[in-house]
Amino acid sequence: MSGMTEVSSLTGRLLVATPALADPNFDRAVVLLLDHDEEGSLGVVLNRPTPVDVGDILEGWADLTGEPGVVFQGGPVSLDSALGVAVVPGGGLGERAPLGWRRVHGAIGLVDLEAPPELLASVLGSLRIFAGYAGWGPGQLEDELAEGAWYVVESEPGDVSSPSPERLWREVLRRQRNELAMVATYPDDPSLN
Repeated sequence: MSGMTEVSSLTGRLLVATPALADPNFDRAVVLLLDHDEEGSLGVVLNRPTPVDVGDILEGWADLTGEPGVVFQGGPVSLDSALGVAVVPGGGLGERAPLGWRRVHGAIGLVDLEAPPELLASVLGSLRIFAGYAGWGPGQLEDELAEGAWYVVESEPGDVSSPSPERLWREVLRRQRNELAMVATYPDDPSLN
């Protein structure tokens, strides 16, 4: 890589926090990148459930969210705003994407939470609601990647709606076909070794 300014987009990939990442906001975080270009990056943390029920803030969408039916903390930015991330099987391939849903990558997309939930009820494979997001300015994520703060791996549609988010960090690493699978066995507190 010689002085390339071209950012190859990581949109749709997962950032998996390495044990070296010191920021407590992202300890063992699995972040789905929803946007990544030279302007910066935006993603949501997939494994930070909150105690807040979706029905308490977005009543109409509660029935469409999978277990656990809670709001997830998507990251430290704009905690008062909600983002809906949904998997639409087939993702409108060959046909127009369903109204109220915008493809991000493959079958994963963003839901317009202002739209009537009925518009999407029949096509949603899964839906998760996030409060806040994780954001990086131009080049900031690249710097963190260069420092070894994150592993970049492929996402799978099921990651968005993992029924046991507390296990997601290990599960994502375990399915990698390289030395990352070993990192999954890393103890929660290395000082205990």
